[in-house]
Amino acid sequence: QVHLVESGGGSVQPGESLRLSCAVSGVNFRLHEMAWYRQAAGKQRDLVASISSSHNTNYADSVRGRFTISRDNVWNRVYLQMNSLKPEDTAVYYCSTTRASLTYWGRGTQVTVSS
Repeated sequence: QVHLVESGGGSVQPGESLRLSCAVSGVNFRLHEMAWYRQAAGKQRDLVASISSSHNTNYADSVRGRFTISRDNVWNRVYLQMNSLKPEDTAVYYCSTTRASLTYWGRGTQVTVSS
C-alpha cells in the first residue's frame, strides 16, 4: 500500500523560508519520480516541482530560482526547500508519485504566507 505523509507547512511572512518533507512507503522509492503539487483555495492543483529517479529536476516558472526539490533514497523522503516566499505561494502542498499508472497523493500540508 502506497503511503505519503507531508510535513513542514506553517504560517510565515513574505520573504521567509520553509522546508517541506514527504515520507514515502509502499513503493521502491529510488526508482520512482516524485513531485510536489499545490492547490490554492478555489483553484486547480498545479505542479510545483518534480524530481526523477536520476535526480533530474523540473520546476514551475513561478517558483524556479526560489524553490529546490531534493530526495533522500536512504530514508525514502522527498523535500521542498522554499525560499523568498510570497503571498501567492499560499496553498495546500501535496506530495505525489505514480505506480502502475495510478497516481498517489498525501493528505497535504498548509503553507500560508502573509504579513
